[in-house]
Amino acid sequence: MYQTAYISRSRSGYRGSSSYSNSNRRRSSGGGQRFRHYRGKGVDIAAYINRAADQTPTPPHVIEHRFSDFTLCQPIHNNLKYRNFTTPTPIQDQAIKPILEGKDLIGLANTGTGKTAAFLLPLINKVYNDPSQKVLIIAPTRELAQQIEDEFRLFAYGMKIFSVTCVGGMPMYKQVGNLRRNPNFVIGTPGRLIDLGKRGNIRFSQFNNVVIDEIDRMLDMGFIEDITTMLDQVSTNRQSLFFSATMPDKIRSLIGRFANNPVTVEVKSGETAQNVEQNVIKIIDKNKKFDQLHELLNQPDFDKVLIFNETKRDVERLTNELVASGFKADSIHGNKSQSQRTRALKSFKDGYTKILVATDVAARGLDIKEVTHVINYSAPQTYDDYIHRIGRTGRGDCKGKALTFIE
Repeated sequence: MYQTAYISRSRSGYRGSSSYSNSNRRRSSGGGQRFRHYRGKGVDIAAYINRAADQTPTPPHVIEHRFSDFTLCQPIHNNLKYRNFTTPTPIQDQAIKPILEGKDLIGLANTGTGKTAAFLLPLINKVYNDPSQKVLIIAPTRELAQQIEDEFRLFAYGMKIFSVTCVGGMPMYKQVGNLRRNPNFVIGTPGRLIDLGKRGNIRFSQFNNVVIDEIDRMLDMGFIEDITTMLDQVSTNRQSLFFSATMPDKIRSLIGRFANNPVTVEVKSGETAQNVEQNVIKIIDKNKKFDQLHELLNQPDFDKVLIFNETKRDVERLTNELVASGFKADSIHGNKSQSQRTRALKSFKDGYTKILVATDVAARGLDIKEVTHVINYSAPQTYDDYIHRIGRTGRGDCKGKALTFIE
């Protein structure tokens, strides 16, 4: 039996230890250890332990609108009806109206809150009513850019509004060819967009609408200079929309420079995912770490598991070990081509692959339904990284579990 730490909250702090089994968690006789002795990358281990049922729920946002209340064009309403979308999420409820009114906006929202539709719907409406409008959407990762593109196609179905996705890892000549068709929406990652701009394939001055999604992730990835370069060239007569889970000073300064009297809407589910039960796995012996993981994955409720590891090499090594042990596993990281990453994600989403092993490239933006467990095989670098990792499970009204290996 492998050991996991388990706590109950008391006035004396975080105490107790326990075994993790298929059936339940039971107290062991080894209570009394303080978890400050176990830390991962400088993050207090107590931050990794929280029962979903024990958390104080955030007061629900009172939804004031239905989609039918918004002044969206009829084709959009038809597409929403086809998808059975009647009631907006809180971020959609607050953001769509001011965006429709042409206001700049700062949307503070955690991942999985529906913010993609919050900006796509009013911008598609804007382009439908005025085909001269050009929209630039910047996302931190290829996967998020592709996800935005997929949502765009569903919302703009049959409206003869076209888009192109410009990301690394895919043939540039195809993207250049699509850009020559003069699409109204360009969705891309900073590196590829900058490259296309330098080659003269994109003129940023033609865009009069700009969306920067997950801008805090851009800061983490070192893209703020590229973002600034593009925003310096975008038309000054523009509508600017910024979406972020957090608001560091550098981002606040950037928004202050490029936004015009923005409306701020905030819909956050709290510091950690409320639907995620969090716990830790104490490594008994480094040489038996994989055995502990193997035992976990053999439990019947581990149906769809996302495992995070630190480096690309570690991800590949762990994936190969899992496959050799008989698990249906695949991997996703920066050294994979975009087509490989897309195939791996599709296989995982469709349920053919039970386990997806990834670097933090998968920690943001991915909306994969019914992930039962997130396992941090290596401890995250920061607490923000941890929050975004575990946000891949417990999405919507579903419950999820997150387990972090600690030494």
